[in-house]
Amino acid sequence: MITEVLTANQLKKEAPVFGQLSFDNHEQVVFCQDKDTGLKAIIGVHNTILGPALGGTRMYDYKTEWDALNDVLRLSRGMTYKAAITGLNLGGGKAVIIGDPKKIKTPELMKRFGEFVHTLGGKYYTAEDVGMETSDMDTVRQVTPYVTGISESKGGAGNPSPVTAYGVFMGMKAAAKFAYGNDALAGKRILVEGIGHVGEELVRLASEEGASVLISDINQERLSEVSNTYGVEIYRGDSLYAETADIYAPCALGATVNDETIHKLKVKVIAGAANNQLANENIHGTLLQKKGIVYAPDFLINAGGIINVYAEIEGYGRDQIKTKTENIYNTTLDILNKAKATNITANAAALSIAEDRIATRKNSTL
Repeated sequence: MITEVLTANQLKKEAPVFGQLSFDNHEQVVFCQDKDTGLKAIIGVHNTILGPALGGTRMYDYKTEWDALNDVLRLSRGMTYKAAITGLNLGGGKAVIIGDPKKIKTPELMKRFGEFVHTLGGKYYTAEDVGMETSDMDTVRQVTPYVTGISESKGGAGNPSPVTAYGVFMGMKAAAKFAYGNDALAGKRILVEGIGHVGEELVRLASEEGASVLISDINQERLSEVSNTYGVEIYRGDSLYAETADIYAPCALGATVNDETIHKLKVKVIAGAANNQLANENIHGTLLQKKGIVYAPDFLINAGGIINVYAEIEGYGRDQIKTKTENIYNTTLDILNKAKATNITANAAALSIAEDRIATRKNSTL
């Protein structure tokens, strides 16, 4: 009799979608493949109780398809809570396209992806995310109406990145007020990790307020460009997370607050644009609380982008977009105060508010 011993990787592959750690009662997961264009994509619809799922499409050269699946599951879940806590009548969804956007992205691939989005009949609206541009959303719009963030010249709300950065900036100021007693960023040393569209705009806003900004990114060309444009310092050390600073702003990919980095952090505040900054919400949220580090929940303060693209669905204008985004400041303070009063983590406080809103809507329709 032969007994087969499975390796850890084999066991992982034996576990289907429902067995993934990131699976959280997602309503639907769609795997999309097209041989002619080379498209390999996954669409995750987490929850549509509050409304249709809305979330950007991320194009990234994942090491494995399992990494892509894990990412879309986590990101779509985050979008549910982001919409709920911001008061939008939207559910949570996200999509990932596997591959290097500089190498495989073509108009034909984007149109084919749009056709897959269209098959969901409006249950999921896509938008711009990492590896995407507004022009890509314009291309998707040629084959489906279920896309937001298209060019303003075509009647859309345009690139959501500046609004996302503005919301992060508001959340950062609120967290600074909670930590330091005032929300002035002048004189504060802010470490910004990741200077894509959102990170660069955050650098601009913080610099203009008089903060001392230190930037880090894997793209050396971008570092030089942003440094020269805004007169900010490039991090050149070998222990980024141990750098002395007042505020850490993670604006690249997620899970940078993890078992390895959390004990190195010397900052007083974490407030950035990246999704899923805590590798483990419970463990690392609690450790931040014990270390006395004020954490502005990412799915709240980076909600400016979804506020911006939601305007296309609801038909409100720039003034309302700005007002809703500025309110991130008040909501952040409310959550931080609730967390302190109830002795729970800021992330748990934010999740409870979002979950209560979803439960209330669900119960009202029963």
